Amino acid sequence: MTVTERPFDLLNKSISKQVLIRLKNNSEIRGKVTSFDVHMNIVLDGAEEVEDGGSVKSKLGTILLRGGNILFISPVL
Repeated sequence: MTVTERPFDLLNKSISKQVLIRLKNNSEIRGKVTSFDVHMNIVLDGAEEVEDGGSVKSKLGTILLRGGNILFISPVL
């Protein structure tokens, strides 16, 4: 039997973990997920804007990303 997880189940597993988020304007934000809601608005702590290759472009601190601006969310290994 195959168990299919829902997107919010995966987001719930990401609480307190580092993720990389790409936004519609092609910028990438890395930070620790502290919370999210049903609209996929996500609060990140220790957020940083990163460039290709992972170098830090700017430190953002604690931020709220609007779910409608998010293209994808990926775990940081």
